[in-house]
Amino acid sequence: MKLFGWRPSLLGIYTVIFVIILYLPVALLPVFSFNDSATPKLPLVGFTTKWYASLAHNSTMHQAAWNSLVVGISTAILATVLGVCAARATTRHSFRGKASAAGLIMTPLFLPEIIVAISLLVLLLAIGMPLSLFTVILGHVLFCVPYAISVLVAGFEGFDPSLEEASHDLGAGVFETMRRVTLPVLFPSILSSLLVSFTISLDEFILAFFLSGTDPTLPVYIWGQLRFAAKLPNILALGSIMLAASLLMLVLAEFIRRRAERRVSAQV
Repeated sequence: MKLFGWRPSLLGIYTVIFVIILYLPVALLPVFSFNDSATPKLPLVGFTTKWYASLAHNSTMHQAAWNSLVVGISTAILATVLGVCAARATTRHSFRGKASAAGLIMTPLFLPEIIVAISLLVLLLAIGMPLSLFTVILGHVLFCVPYAISVLVAGFEGFDPSLEEASHDLGAGVFETMRRVTLPVLFPSILSSLLVSFTISLDEFILAFFLSGTDPTLPVYIWGQLRFAAKLPNILALGSIMLAASLLMLVLAEFIRRRAERRVSAQV
């Protein structure tokens, strides 16, 4: 049976159902954020932007947003710097324990995040370090480094090592070669790593919940506001803004990564 010129298959039907289950609740979030009712329900009572307007006068939310911005930028920079070093080591050098080291670095991707958060909390309290935005940054860096490495390894694998060798032959030192050759060629991968790490840090809740202390990030602030039913419309508006920002950065990161791949393929 054909439906509008398309013959459905079992895989196609499964894909459609999967996409609906996965994205329909997310798609309803911005829809309800424009609802004139204080409770999310269908049909919509009316269209309004007052919930978005009220966010402009919420100083507590502004502080939480600033905390998330500081944590996200710091995490993105640190995770990318560490990712560059790890990606270069794994793609340019052979050493004993290379596979084990790479596996250990990627471990946070497979461990339950709440276990990682509790373990970090116990460790930080044991050494007497007070909980603050700094401890949140430490947790986020641990969690984001594997993602940064995944992006940067692809960039190093498409980077011809002979370019660095030619730079050394012309008398350039290690740091000059890094500044004039390596970093410009890897710039798309580095920018993608920064965007991906920032997006993950911006949306991350569990680590921030355990490690933030008295300085909540935006996801922690949202969690606290969910206890009050009257705050729900504002949270829907704020969540829609965060969703749009996250999607924009992920699309931008993917666009930059694909553009870099096409450029490398064209050079080959």
